Amino acid sequence: MAGYVDAIGFLKLGGLFVSFMSGNSTQLAVGAVLDPPMAAMAARLVLGFIGGVVVGTLLSEIAGRYRKSAVLVLVAAVLAIAAGIDGRASTGWTTIMMAAAMGSANTVFQRAGEVSIGVTYMTGTLVKFGQRLAGAMIGGPRWAWLPYLVLWGALVGGAVGGALAYAWLGTDGLWIAALVAIALAGYAAALGPAEPAGARHRPAV
Repeated sequence: MAGYVDAIGFLKLGGLFVSFMSGNSTQLAVGAVLDPPMAAMAARLVLGFIGGVVVGTLLSEIAGRYRKSAVLVLVAAVLAIAAGIDGRASTGWTTIMMAAAMGSANTVFQRAGEVSIGVTYMTGTLVKFGQRLAGAMIGGPRWAWLPYLVLWGALVGGAVGGALAYAWLGTDGLWIAALVAIALAGYAAALGPAEPAGARHRPAV
């Protein structure tokens, strides 16, 4: 879903991102020198993303063991708002809401109060893939690299889907992402309660 939404945002913005904040930070810096309006838009996207992380984290604490479902419902709601206001509000507001949704999505997977899987950025995932692949070459676990390759492939595949959806549906393709988030929320609920987001393992005394 993250790659799907980011592709729609990238195409709508013409070169900025709704989930890749490293890229937006570079665009902000370059724009500050060469293109102030682009820098301003990049800054708004970064702030929207951070806002989504904050709200998602707070909701995780409130929802406790049902945090995954709660955050996914939040993601679905924000994506639906983004789709609903497109054409009625400026492009900036639509894409800021998309960035907020992606920020919240990064709080779905937490362990001991920290994000365990970042669903919208792949640099760390590719580093781990390379490390595990090197380990396999020198006698380590043979397939330890595979989950990281699958995660990267899922993002790329989602981005392909997002590009196709934008070509056919425009920003209305976000409704599909919202429905997927709702379906994932239902699946998470069916799996049962998770460990609370802030739970920490205390060392034995």
